[in-house]
Amino acid sequence: MSAQYQVSGDSAASISASIEQGVRAGDWVFGAALPPVRVLAESLHVSPATVAKAYQELRQRGVVETEGRRGTRIRSRPPVAGPRSALRLPVPPGVRDVSSGEPDLGLLPPLDRALRAVAESNGPPQGYASASAMPELIEAARPRLVAGGIPAGEAQITVTSGTLDAIERLLTAHLRAGDAVAVEDPGWSNLFDLLAALGLRPLPVAVDQQGPDPVAMAAALQAGARAAVVTVRAQNPTGAAVSAARADSLRALFAGHPGVLLIEDDHAAELAEDPPHCIGPVTGAWAVTRSASKPFGPDLRIAVLAGDEATIARVAGRMRIGSGWVSTVLQRLLLHLWRDDEVTATVARAARAYGDRRRALIEALRSRGVPAEGATGINVWVPVPDETRTVGLLREAGYAVAPGSLFRLSAPAGVRISIGPLPEAQIAALAEAVAVAVRPPSFYPPTR
Repeated sequence: MSAQYQVSGDSAASISASIEQGVRAGDWVFGAALPPVRVLAESLHVSPATVAKAYQELRQRGVVETEGRRGTRIRSRPPVAGPRSALRLPVPPGVRDVSSGEPDLGLLPPLDRALRAVAESNGPPQGYASASAMPELIEAARPRLVAGGIPAGEAQITVTSGTLDAIERLLTAHLRAGDAVAVEDPGWSNLFDLLAALGLRPLPVAVDQQGPDPVAMAAALQAGARAAVVTVRAQNPTGAAVSAARADSLRALFAGHPGVLLIEDDHAAELAEDPPHCIGPVTGAWAVTRSASKPFGPDLRIAVLAGDEATIARVAGRMRIGSGWVSTVLQRLLLHLWRDDEVTATVARAARAYGDRRRALIEALRSRGVPAEGATGINVWVPVPDETRTVGLLREAGYAVAPGSLFRLSAPAGVRISIGPLPEAQIAALAEAVAVAVRPPSFYPPTR
């Protein structure tokens, strides 16, 4: 928080509004601590109960989170529009950013030729009445999904504005505020923030390189989870991929909970090297979402969503009375990219390049005695004894990595390294810097 920013207000509503204004203005970055309840109450000359209620309102809206002894802090992605720089710590000049999860822009297929082709073949202007998921896109998507390991043969299919949009619509179609959702831990920080904004309770499920742990998932389901979100491959942040054996175990488990909404996230899509092993359909409500953003570019905000008839009808119906539809321009662009052999070859080369970088970094770390994980995708997860110290030392060494606290609920500490913007020539130097950063202070001899 800026030293110049002062919280104001004499009621819970005005105090929470003042703090929210500070978030919008960028006076707080994510992770910034709010004053202790009693300290702020004394400063504002109100009761501690008033400040506590203000903090509770902010928690219910997903603006802040409470972390035990760490107190109340701003969430990584609070549902409040403000400066983009407030969403993450700034990366100093000269520091290589391997924290953002960004793909290598140089490996993305160029869109100029596809955009020209779409513009030339788009036909007459599209009206409101006929706008929806394009039948030709759905027709092309079904065999593509089935060939890629997605059980979409008999499923209903629609399109949404990306993976997180799909997950939000699925959750709001089936759940209400206060319901519990089983989520991977470590897991996708954006999903954690979405759950907070929707007033849903996350139930952490431990993850290994084969996917969610069945014992942990069983515990979450027994604890009352109304939905579960599983990343089938390229899990963020650990790079886990659900194995065939793990999928069988989870399938048997979910069969005993037919009322649970099962959401499977295949955000890596064509960028992943190995086909996914899906769990559903096994419950009454299920869906699989596959995004176009990773293989074709983050700006292509479109995802294909397959699932049971009632679930997809709810999602499409809610879109109809809200945003309406995903732009048919984007739908036509995606369809053109699917049909372009040169684009397909470009994406395949990118998948191989990411795999080579990821394996090289993991091997370089392990050869230096540093355990690391990352079976698929563009991220490597490194368990560390002290996140704050590791992140700080790596910044001093010229590398910005993502602290594991963004991705953890109760999992052990770690850091996430994104290999998208990491040139192969930098892998050895980064691995050496990580090896130095994770060594305990007692490892170094005292200086004279």
